Amino acid sequence: MTTPQLRKDAARNWDRIVAVARDLVDQGTPLQLNDIARRAGVGVATVYRHFATPEALLETVATPCLEALVAHGQRALTDADPGRALEDFLSQIVEAQVTDVALAPVAAAASDTLPHTTELKTSLASAGTELLARARDAGMVRSDLAAADLVPLMCGIAHAVHVHGGTPHDRIDTARRYLATLLEGMRKPSDA
Repeated sequence: MTTPQLRKDAARNWDRIVAVARDLVDQGTPLQLNDIARRAGVGVATVYRHFATPEALLETVATPCLEALVAHGQRALTDADPGRALEDFLSQIVEAQVTDVALAPVAAAASDTLPHTTELKTSLASAGTELLARARDAGMVRSDLAAADLVPLMCGIAHAVHVHGGTPHDRIDTARRYLATLLEGMRKPSDA
């Protein structure tokens, strides 16, 4: 996807707006475009010219995380070990959900404001579906586990970590422990 080149002053304003929004999202503050204009030191019209809605701005804040996850998914698809590839991919998803608070609301949104967000979410879902199919075909995960199950399971872990994960420093370890438990339950039962 090609993006039109911004003038230097417009690019600086865009960067400043996104940086302010990133800080607000990290603090748990809802995005309000007028407030962002004030904090970024730009006019309200400048913010609206770049981002028509708070959702568009939130999606922009989440884009680097989504892009990194898509790239990781593509790399995971090249791993010769389907079980390891799926586990590594799911680990990255859970860690991203725990560390980037912009990701969960964007991932959970029923519709996207920006076409690029839709492309990224589609690519991410496709990678997850293919990784699960490879692991299932290799007999490494339960045959009844569907690709549609992955998103709620990963969201469930992220939610549990946010509620019970301890300090922000402890959350990654907690997420890994919860994911390990989930992965154990996903494994194909041994024949008795």
